[in-house]
Amino acid sequence: MDFTYDDEQQALRDAVRGLLDKQYGDYEVRRRTTTTDPGFDEDLWGRLAEMGVLGLPFAESDGGVGAGPVEIGIVCRELGRVLAPEPYLTGVVLAGGLVSAAGTPEQRAEVLGAVAAGERVLAVAHDEPDGPRWATDAPGTTATQAGDGWTLTGTKDPVLHGARADQVVVTATLPEGGTGLFLVDPAAAGDTLDRTGYPTYDGGRAARIVLDATPAVLLGDAATDRSATLATMLDLTRVMAANQALGVMQAQLAATTSYLTSRKQFGVTLNTFQALTFRAADMYVSLELTHSVVDWATMVIATGDRDRLTEAAARCALQTSRASRHIGQEAIQLHGGIAMTAEYSVGTATAHLTVLDHLFGDGDHHLGTLAAGVTDHDTLEALG
Repeated sequence: MDFTYDDEQQALRDAVRGLLDKQYGDYEVRRRTTTTDPGFDEDLWGRLAEMGVLGLPFAESDGGVGAGPVEIGIVCRELGRVLAPEPYLTGVVLAGGLVSAAGTPEQRAEVLGAVAAGERVLAVAHDEPDGPRWATDAPGTTATQAGDGWTLTGTKDPVLHGARADQVVVTATLPEGGTGLFLVDPAAAGDTLDRTGYPTYDGGRAARIVLDATPAVLLGDAATDRSATLATMLDLTRVMAANQALGVMQAQLAATTSYLTSRKQFGVTLNTFQALTFRAADMYVSLELTHSVVDWATMVIATGDRDRLTEAAARCALQTSRASRHIGQEAIQLHGGIAMTAEYSVGTATAHLTVLDHLFGDGDHHLGTLAAGVTDHDTLEALG
């Protein structure tokens, strides 16, 4: 199996890397960008749209590019490498993916065309303060049919980049049961919607959105249970989150090895001390194992097999969870006191890895998912 990028994929990586390095090559620029709303660079978002990056996941008939999962993973890795705060993972991959999977042709053309052009920012409102973690149901939010339209009532928190979003994809329990997908326009909701933005501990942005009989548009032609669609898109986004985490970890290892080969103690560089070199080598092993698993899971997406994707996403997320904790902690330890300062990227990168780990299910959650499937396999007699 060929894991190397073809010429077009390499060109995409180089183009995205060049743009992001120009913007966030200096970590201080990223730090300043995240201190003010909306928490990302709107001009850079527009340049990503001009490059076609925002339309990569969507079909050409919907105004997108129609690229595959490998191309989307390339973008996620490059965003992770420089800790870019732009809402690509949740706003394009997940929110856009839900519209693409559940929307009517008219809805897809209108919404996804605007997203691809950089004219509209989407967010996903699924998590609930008192709801089950990392599930596909939304028991705290109810949908009520009102004539030809719908209204939603409930609280969603956290909603990543929810305070900036032009439209929000909201999950809600349907009158007949099951989970429905709806589009909400905060600007048109008036007093029926309240959203309060706040910073996250990795420098990102999230919001608490309270819906009170808020007008909503049903995604699709009928009030259909979209639990399976949501589960598939969450699995796909888990793999893309792992791609983004891989980019972060690659930068963490590069920064750590550079520090060890330049920082001096007792008149010699730190890499002179064998124990520190061994710890950096262990980081490399964790990174390369994760790289292989992430590449495999990314290619599983292309098969279109939902069952294989579910298992691949769980395996990928589990390995990424373990590696990100190992690499993040070692990067901080090997950098010493400087890693704990806000002016240095290592601490923020580790915080971002923690956010990605908990965004769609942490390692323990995915270990439980995989363990539950062990009983599906036939038992074997012990050798001896």
